[in-house]
Amino acid sequence: MRIRDLREDSDLTQKEVADYLKIKQNTYSQYENGQRQLPLEYLIALAKFYDTSTDFILGLTDEK
Repeated sequence: MRIRDLREDSDLTQKEVADYLKIKQNTYSQYENGQRQLPLEYLIALAKFYDTSTDFILGLTDEK
C-alpha cells in the first residue's frame, strides 16, 4: 500500500491522518507498517482524502 508515500507527499504527520480517520496514531502507524490490515472504510476515506483511487493506494495501478 502507498499510504505512507501519500502522507509524506502531502507533508502530513501520522497524527494528522489518524485524527482525520478518528483513530489513534499508533493504530494508523500499524496500518502504514503492514502490522494491521487497513479496514475497507479507512481505505475509502483515505482515497477520498488524497483524491485518488483505492486501486492506486493498493498498488493495483500506477495512475493516481
